[in-house]
Amino acid sequence: MNETPTTGSPVRSRGSKIQNTGSPIQNTGSTVQGTGSTIQGHGSKIPAHGSRIRPTTLRTLALTAVLTATAFTAPPTTALASASQDQTVTLTIRHLDRTGAAASAYTTHVTGVSGPGAAVKEQPHDPSGTVTLRLPKGRYLLDSTLEAESGASGTDWIVQPRLDLDHDTAVTVDARTTAPVDVRPPEAGARPRHALSYVEVSHGGATRSANLISSSAGLRVAHLGPAAEPGTVKAWVDSYWSGERADYGLGYRFTSDRALTGLVRRPAPADLAALRVRAADRTGAGGTGVAALQPAEGTSVGLSTPVARPGGATFLVTPERGRWDLEYTAPGTPETPPNRYEEPGVAARAGATTLHTFDNAVLGPALDRAPGAAPAGVRDGDRLALDVPLLADGDGHVPSTPAFRSATTTLHRDGVLVGTHRGAPGRASFTLASPERARYRLTATALHGTGTHAGRATAVWTFGSAATTTPTELPLSVVRFTPPLDLDGTAPAGAGLRVPVTVQGPAAGAGARSLRVRVSTDGGATWTDAPVVDGSVLVRNPAAGRTVSLRATLTDTLGNTLDQTLGHAYRTR
Repeated sequence: MNETPTTGSPVRSRGSKIQNTGSPIQNTGSTVQGTGSTIQGHGSKIPAHGSRIRPTTLRTLALTAVLTATAFTAPPTTALASASQDQTVTLTIRHLDRTGAAASAYTTHVTGVSGPGAAVKEQPHDPSGTVTLRLPKGRYLLDSTLEAESGASGTDWIVQPRLDLDHDTAVTVDARTTAPVDVRPPEAGARPRHALSYVEVSHGGATRSANLISSSAGLRVAHLGPAAEPGTVKAWVDSYWSGERADYGLGYRFTSDRALTGLVRRPAPADLAALRVRAADRTGAGGTGVAALQPAEGTSVGLSTPVARPGGATFLVTPERGRWDLEYTAPGTPETPPNRYEEPGVAARAGATTLHTFDNAVLGPALDRAPGAAPAGVRDGDRLALDVPLLADGDGHVPSTPAFRSATTTLHRDGVLVGTHRGAPGRASFTLASPERARYRLTATALHGTGTHAGRATAVWTFGSAATTTPTELPLSVVRFTPPLDLDGTAPAGAGLRVPVTVQGPAAGAGARSLRVRVSTDGGATWTDAPVVDGSVLVRNPAAGRTVSLRATLTDTLGNTLDQTLGHAYRTR
C-alpha cells in the first residue's frame, strides 16, 4: 500500500507527498505552545492545528521535525550568565562511533531538567568528537545521535535520562553500547517507512523529553548512565510499515527508571488489532481520499495511505500502544475544499477487527459525547449560542468543512422572532433583549447536495431559559439514524431495512418522556409511523431510484422538545 507520513500543512490534509529519506531528525526540549500556535523546534516551524474540530483535534507532526511533550522556554541569554563560578561545573562529552574511533557525525543535546540549570538547552558540537561545556549545577537530560561513517548505514541514539552535575563530569557516548531496535510486522514483504523513538523524564516537578525520527530499519539505541528514580522515565517506539495487505502501526510504551537499550518485537497476526477504514462515495464523484493513523497518547508521528472511493484501507496496530486516532480526508472539488473527519481514541484489541466508515449517509445532527466536550448550546447572560453539527456523517463523524447549499438558524422568544443567521450549518449566536424566563424555539436548517443527491436536515428545539450569571448548557437533544448502507449511500429497493435509532443529549436513556419516528418515501408529502422496537425501526424501502426521509419528534422529562427531519436521508438502488 502506498502511504505518506502525516503532515501539518495549512489545509491540514494528510495527503501531501513528503519523501522520507531515512535520515534521522531530532528535537529536544522544544516549546509546545498549544493548539493554534506555532510549534517551535530547533530551526523549524510546524503549523499546528488551529481550527476547532469536533470531536477532538489530532496532533499532526511533520516528518521534518518532532515536538516535546512539555513546554520549555529558553531564556534570552544563557543560564550560565546568571550563575556564579562556584555554581557551575564542567561537562566533557566524548563521542565514539561503532569502531571505537572518535565520532565527528553526531548531534548531541543537553537539556536542563531541574535545579539551577533547569533552563539550559545546549547543542554542542566539535569535529574532534569531544566537547566541553560549563553549566550550572542540576539534573540534566542528555541524548546523542551518531551517524554511521565511511559509507555504512544506520543510526545510533544514546540517551542518559539522569545526568546529575554537582561536580566536573566526563561522559562517554559510545555507539558500541547500542542494541538494535527490531520492530517489524508479520508480513514478510512489508516495507519499513519511518519510526519515532521518544524518551520523557520527570524530576523535581519538571518534565523534559528527547526524541528521534528515523527509518523503521537500521536504528540502534542505548541507555547511558545511572538509573533514574523508579517510574520517572517513559519511553516509546512507534514503527510504521506498509504492506500489500495492510499498513502497520507498531507501537510500544514503557515506564521504568531507564531509557531503552535495544528493542525486539515480532508480533504475530493474532497479536494485532485490525482497524478497517471505509471511504464512501455518496455522489459517485470518485477520486482518492486519504486515511491516517496515529497513537492517541503521547507525542508521535503517524501514517497515512490513499484510498480510492468507494473503497477502504486496513491498519494493523499493536494494542500495547493503547488507543489509536483515525482520520479520513475526502477529496475536494473545484468548488469545495477537502473534507476531514476524525475518530479519536479507537480501542485496539488483539485479534479483533473494527469498521470505521467515513463520509456516508445518513447526514444529520450529532453531539460530541466525549468527556469535557463543549456543549451544543449555551446561555451566558443575555447571549444564546448554538454549535450543533447538522451534517455529521452516518457514523457521527463531523466534517471539517461541511458541503451545503444554504443554512439558516432562527430563534423565537415566546413566538416572536429574535433573529436569523445564515452561514455555517447549526452555528449561530443571538443577543436577547430581556433577561426574564421565556419559551424559546430554535430552528436550524441545512440544504446539501444537488439533483438526486439533494437532502435537507432540520432540527427544531423548544426549551425554557432565563438570563444566567455563568455559561449554562441548553437542553438540546438530537436523534441519530444509522441504517446499514452501501458505500454509495444506498439500500436495496423493496427490502425491509432495520434502521437503528439513538438519542443523544439530555433526553438519552431515561431522559426521554416520548419518542415518535415517522418515515416518508415521497419526499415528505406523507409520513408513516415507524414504531421504535429494541432501539430501531423497520423501514420498507421504496422502488429503485427513490429516497427515504426520516423524522423524529422527542420530548424529554422536563418538557423540552425536538422535531428533527432528514429529507432524502438515503436512496434506494
